[in-house]
Amino acid sequence: MKFLIAGLGNIGNEYQNTRHNIGFKILDALAASSNIHFSTLRFGALAEYKYKGRILILLKPSTYVNLSGKAVRYWLRKEHVSIENLLVIIDDIALPFGKIRLRPHGSDGGHNGLLSINQILGHQDYARLRFGIGSEYEHGLQVDYVLSEWSDEQNKILPERIRLCHDVIHSYVTVGIEKTMNLYNSR
Repeated sequence: MKFLIAGLGNIGNEYQNTRHNIGFKILDALAASSNIHFSTLRFGALAEYKYKGRILILLKPSTYVNLSGKAVRYWLRKEHVSIENLLVIIDDIALPFGKIRLRPHGSDGGHNGLLSINQILGHQDYARLRFGIGSEYEHGLQVDYVLSEWSDEQNKILPERIRLCHDVIHSYVTVGIEKTMNLYNSR
């Protein structure tokens, strides 16, 4: 069974440790812990990861967050992955820092990466793992906030929350979304 796990973020060193790049950060940590490496290919960096008989195609789109749909559609088709086996990982300002929420479908919730994917796929029926980045910004400064770096306090907590996301990914590909939501959405 094959899955496409797309972690959204922006390419470039200036974005590397920003809140908006949590999707990249989660996949980078998963690859590092499994001793696998990303290769730069069309529309993104890819790594193949095997877990309990499943093949996970880890995708970090190179199209920037706001145009992620193009990369996701391309790799779904190229790897012959069914839409039921797509998981998109994003930052979410509506959730407190470190809170995670797995959903089987839904609106873009104001996230331009999800908006792009929804528009290009023509629907919202795919799983998404939202990682809370909080909303500690003044009115009109949302873009500056999501493109800013984590605080020192957040950097201390991030590794544990990222490992929790790895547990969610492993559960999602082995026991399915419903059971995984019940196990992890309250953490």
